[in-house]
Amino acid sequence: MEANLQIESGDGLVTLTMNRPEKRNPLSSDMMKEMIAALREIGANRQARAVILASRGAAFSAGHDLVELRGRELSFYREIFDLCTELMTTIQRIPQPVIASVGGVATAAGCQLVATCDLAIAAEGARFATPGVKIGLFCSTPMVALSRAVGRKHAMEMLLSGRMIDAQTAEQWGLVNRVVPDAELASETRRLALEIANASPLTIAIGKQAFYAQIDLDQAKAYDYTREVMSLNAMAADAQEGIGAFLDKRQPAWCGR
Repeated sequence: MEANLQIESGDGLVTLTMNRPEKRNPLSSDMMKEMIAALREIGANRQARAVILASRGAAFSAGHDLVELRGRELSFYREIFDLCTELMTTIQRIPQPVIASVGGVATAAGCQLVATCDLAIAAEGARFATPGVKIGLFCSTPMVALSRAVGRKHAMEMLLSGRMIDAQTAEQWGLVNRVVPDAELASETRRLALEIANASPLTIAIGKQAFYAQIDLDQAKAYDYTREVMSLNAMAADAQEGIGAFLDKRQPAWCGR
């Protein structure tokens, strides 16, 4: 049996490709465990600069495997949704930016996955929905990521109606960064990842951590936190190298410190 997840590395990038196209790449317990393990390994790898999360087949991810969710005990449901929460928090905790490369449909926890990633590029044919309300299982955990990405009214519309939105609407609402022709999805995602990979990995890691730490603070606390982060960042060797390189009109040589 092929692996649930295919992993490719090169040029400072790691691509994780969900590899269950015949089942619409469900976030089964096995798929989520493999993704968490892969992301943690990437997070500890100093050579990895950015992560691309992609998929094979007509769906990015249709969300949880409903076969797993039928007729189980409460302890099993808690375990599955704990695992899903662990996956989403791992994506945002690793130092490297994670970019969703979305072709096809992303529904329920699959839509949550897109909303959770640091960045997302969608193909013109991509579609998004949180349709749990239609089967009696409200998309409560996807709601957490969705409502932080698109705002309250748009999130509630998706959650209460279960209606599918197209890629252009997803871009307008802030669920994805941009929409590209289907044939250009992989190349555009890679271009963005390589652009990020050119920056100091230390600076990227500091910035990503600070972003999620300050986003839910009130403004005064956010400024208290970020001015200290920026002060410490300014002391880093990479910051001094970057400033010097800019003033000297040369390319910086990052050391990761």
